[in-house]
Amino acid sequence: MSNQKKRNFQIEAFKHRVVVDPKYADKTWQILERAIHQIYNQDASGLSFEELYRNAYNMVLHKFGDKLYTGFIATMTAHLKDKSKLIEAAQGGSFLEELNKKWNEHNKALEMIRDILMYMDRTYIESTKKPHVHPMGLSLWRDNVVHSPKIHSRLLNTLLDLVHKERTGEVIDRGLVRNVTKMFMDLGESVYQDDFEKPFLDASSEFYKVESQEFIESCDCGDYLKKAEKRLTEEIDRVGHYLDAKSEDKITSVVEKEMIANHMQRLVLMENSGLVTMLLNDKYEDLGRMYNLFRRVTNGLATVRDVMTSHLREMGKQLVTDPEKSKDPVEFVQRLLDERDKYDKITSTAFGNDKTFQNASNSSFEYFINLNARSPEFISLFVDDKLRKGLKGIADADVEVVLDKVMMLFRYLQEKDVFEKYYKQHLAKRLLSGKTVSDDAEKSLIVKLKTECGYQFTSKLEGMFTDMKTSEDTMRGFYGSHPELSEGPTLIVQVLTTGSWPTQPAVPCNLPAEVSVLCEKFRSYYLGTHTGRRLSWQTNMGTADIKAIFGKGQKHELNVSTFQMCVLMLFNNSDRLSYKEIEQATEIPAPDLKRCLQSLACVKGKNVIKKEPMSKDIGEEDLFCVNDKFTSKFYKVKIGTVVAQKETEPEKQETRQRVEEDRKPQIEAAIVRIMKSRKILDHNNIIAEVTKQLQPRFLANPTEIKKRIESLIERDFLERDNTDRKLYRYLA
Repeated sequence: MSNQKKRNFQIEAFKHRVVVDPKYADKTWQILERAIHQIYNQDASGLSFEELYRNAYNMVLHKFGDKLYTGFIATMTAHLKDKSKLIEAAQGGSFLEELNKKWNEHNKALEMIRDILMYMDRTYIESTKKPHVHPMGLSLWRDNVVHSPKIHSRLLNTLLDLVHKERTGEVIDRGLVRNVTKMFMDLGESVYQDDFEKPFLDASSEFYKVESQEFIESCDCGDYLKKAEKRLTEEIDRVGHYLDAKSEDKITSVVEKEMIANHMQRLVLMENSGLVTMLLNDKYEDLGRMYNLFRRVTNGLATVRDVMTSHLREMGKQLVTDPEKSKDPVEFVQRLLDERDKYDKITSTAFGNDKTFQNASNSSFEYFINLNARSPEFISLFVDDKLRKGLKGIADADVEVVLDKVMMLFRYLQEKDVFEKYYKQHLAKRLLSGKTVSDDAEKSLIVKLKTECGYQFTSKLEGMFTDMKTSEDTMRGFYGSHPELSEGPTLIVQVLTTGSWPTQPAVPCNLPAEVSVLCEKFRSYYLGTHTGRRLSWQTNMGTADIKAIFGKGQKHELNVSTFQMCVLMLFNNSDRLSYKEIEQATEIPAPDLKRCLQSLACVKGKNVIKKEPMSKDIGEEDLFCVNDKFTSKFYKVKIGTVVAQKETEPEKQETRQRVEEDRKPQIEAAIVRIMKSRKILDHNNIIAEVTKQLQPRFLANPTEIKKRIESLIERDFLERDNTDRKLYRYLA
């Protein structure tokens, strides 16, 4: 490396001193000041902006930036004070016009002055951290014009007065107001907010407070909501025309608070026009308007929802607990469906399919449908009515709609197993009597039930259809092996699997000899082809077609029950029979026999036998004979059995008892499943878990659960803990 010494270089100052004219700054400033005066007096056409820029540039270069800056402020301030006086002098409507005019002039002048002082803006102002020319010009306008004591309050009052006039229906110069509010915005967000927006919002609040009070005293709820909606639209429109976009949320909040939030309860509960009236009279448009307005305010929709829920529950309670309305099950269910359709339409049309309203509606229906213990039975009867005759001639798509509506009501039921019991009974009667309108509809409903509740729920129902199909094949085989039976009475047997069909006690009945022979032949055939099976005849579930010839030779084919056939066939050998003789010959139980005779003798147009004495009820001393004068315009006459469509009280108790018995193994199975997985569990948790697990089928009674636990302890499935008696252990 070189050992040379490092040399230090030094730059010396320029020896020749530049001498500046002592009056240079004053002279140059005078030129610039004169130019600013000319600009403000709108006489700038003769100015050389290049020369003026150079003068300003040189002043800054020669360290006279401060003089230039303070001079520019003083000159501009003087001009603005003059302009302020001219604006103050303006009278009436010309005040805003004069302000707008002077503001535009000041902006043009400021642009030119900024161009001249551009070098000062970039260097001197940057280094001294003083306000730039343009912001300074705006601040001077604010301080000397807008905040001038004689302009400040007058300007605000003029603007608020114009807004008030527009709200009361007068036409104003929106363009002029827009220019003035834009001036506030240009002067800075805080100026716009403090000098205009806050007072504007306060005045608006007072205006709508008074107006809403006037409206609510004089209008019904629907009209009031229309006015509130109109006011909101107007304010949003006003913001778009001459206010800052950020003001929209603030002014709409004012309108919402004064016109809606402060009157929510009164509007919703308004007599003869509030929410309940709208719901009762299907005022979908008004309901939609209420929803859209109330959703804007805190707790608005909750208020609407609570009142709707309360009304729906009260209305539903009256509907399901009114004894008059419960007389006809089909009408009862139809009313429920109509209400459900109505509230679905309200939710979709007026409430924008709001899930919270759908849930409120669903919970209300679930609440009141389960207030009537017979709802499961009535829904099954409704289905029965529809599938017997109500869906005849209806398109498949419409059938699906009806079934879907039924399923909707079914979902609300807490005791779905009770529905299953009744549905099974009604389905059995439809299948055995051949009265179902459509097998497809029947199967479609079973698929829906299966989807909803699982395979277990419908397995027996599906078994019933399987039996019907198998029975057809069995009958073909029977007649194929007995060709000699083609002449004479025809027997059609449905072989029902005991577990799949509703349990029916075997009712005794002596069949006519002609039929009895056929039954025995079928029994021999069936047991010959199926080993290990037993057959028991359910005569109470059968029907018969018999041909009858009356007095003057008139022929009819009578469609009757098996019991009715047994009674009528007795008259082939006797002209007159007493009640006791019929009872003895047929061995039909007394209640069934009385209903049977009542339908044959007491129903007008179907009275194929006569009764003495003639009365509506059957007595044990009554006498019966064939009605030779019976006539009907139809060849085929169907004679139904007089039977109540709904269950009688004893039948109802019996069904309820069967349901309770069926629930016991289900509750026990649930307890065992839970304990098997949890091993140890306390009493309250078992109750909660079992209730939850069985909820899709029925609402388990805690007392019954407790009994089932005791039963399982006795049978060594569970044991109590030695120290804590409320704790149970699972025994493998």
